[in-house]
Amino acid sequence: MQYFSTDHVPERDRMAVLHDFIGRHVARRQFSPLDGREMRIELAAMRLAKGAAIGTGRYSPLAGKRSRELIADGCEDYLLTIHDQDHDLSIEGKQPIKVRAGEMMLVSDAHLSEFWLPQTTVSVISLGRKQLSRLFPRIDSQPYYRVPTDTPGLGLLAGYANLLRQAPAHDDKAAGLVSNHLYELAALALSGVATGDTGRSERSIGAARLALAKQAISKRLHEPDLVIAAIAQTQAISPRYLQRLFETEGSTFSEYLRNCRLELALRRLEKSDPPRLAISAIAYECGFSDLSYFNRTFRSRYGMTPSDVRAAAIRKPR
Repeated sequence: MQYFSTDHVPERDRMAVLHDFIGRHVARRQFSPLDGREMRIELAAMRLAKGAAIGTGRYSPLAGKRSRELIADGCEDYLLTIHDQDHDLSIEGKQPIKVRAGEMMLVSDAHLSEFWLPQTTVSVISLGRKQLSRLFPRIDSQPYYRVPTDTPGLGLLAGYANLLRQAPAHDDKAAGLVSNHLYELAALALSGVATGDTGRSERSIGAARLALAKQAISKRLHEPDLVIAAIAQTQAISPRYLQRLFETEGSTFSEYLRNCRLELALRRLEKSDPPRLAISAIAYECGFSDLSYFNRTFRSRYGMTPSDVRAAAIRKPR
């Protein structure tokens, strides 16, 4: 196990360590005190295998946030938590829900989240999305799952994780084995609360997110340095999740962006009005920073050069 305590950090350095190290690289959350007093945090964590990790935390009253800035790190892991005190949790800016002591919450790091804690102790299991989705394919249908204390399998999962904290795996083979157990127990607990046609919900949510992302792209075609992370941030999702949405249509973000820019350039070149802009200027206004690349991809897509299209538009009777 690895340990951290604010008591072991000089007082003048605590906020910087909490923000720059713990917040960004360990918890992936921004922290702020609730009662105006200095925050006190104690953490213990142990990495296992296959993207799994277990840990515990003790906190003074504080607020935590998985912000848009932090989501840009692309992490899509699921954080499974069990607190010993009631607390409030908000997902993607929605109305906070009251989480009861002993309930398990499974929250995706690919989504915005915010919570408010009293002085509390929490047990944590971090699980990789890819591995968990193999056992629970519907995992992406919701940004979080709430598992009541009496759900079958929850007690077994919590007890097994607590056992591992007391008796860690002694080698890589054992770490792989216990990681498999954690994933299987988590999937068992989730199967007790996930009902209905979640496959259909997952497709609907993905389609809506992709449509909104495409709308955001259409407003920023002129930006030559537009990248997938910038669009994902506007939708409060991770770049990898957005890329997977494009893949459901047999495309990629880069291909879609290029094709949208080419279509915009084509529409401008086809205008029969006397040309006011050089072809190079149109290319740049459509987000192409390399004129030779623009000409090559334009001809490949339309079978004509930009000059051919403009000449045809000028010859068209008005």
